[in-house]
Amino acid sequence: INCVNWYEAYAFCIWDGGFLPSEAEWEYAAAGGSQEREYPWGATAPGTGNQYAIYGCYYPDGSGNCNTATLAPVGSATLGAGLWGQLDLAGNVWQWNVDGFAAFAACVDCAYLSPGSGRVFRGCGFDNSSSDLYSVSRGASYPPTARQSDIGFRCARAP
Repeated sequence: INCVNWYEAYAFCIWDGGFLPSEAEWEYAAAGGSQEREYPWGATAPGTGNQYAIYGCYYPDGSGNCNTATLAPVGSATLGAGLWGQLDLAGNVWQWNVDGFAAFAACVDCAYLSPGSGRVFRGCGFDNSSSDLYSVSRGASYPPTARQSDIGFRCARAP
């Protein structure tokens, strides 16, 4: 889902029996835990063929012309699966995290829940460059009321 603000993403995840992941949880999943993967799928460069990630407006035809038609159906980049099978951790849409925006510090079982004006998103959008596909990439601070065609969310669940 894209064009959803942070509040709607947060509420939907609760309604659906999950939760909006923290930055630490999101990065742990994207990096494959202790494997510390460069990209969610490993170390292979993403190329421009949409197999690993949807980015750079290369979907569907590689033209690089950007509009919302370059947003792919969920799960289109099948070779981009993370360690536990998650698709679209990098590319297609950035994903809201529960955290307020602050300097990121790697941690275990934590979140930055300050009520500040900005919220964090991770993952890279369909209209961004390959440099945003890394597991450690992070979006800028956006207000929680923002709606963008390249920002969406995913819900997490306890194992």
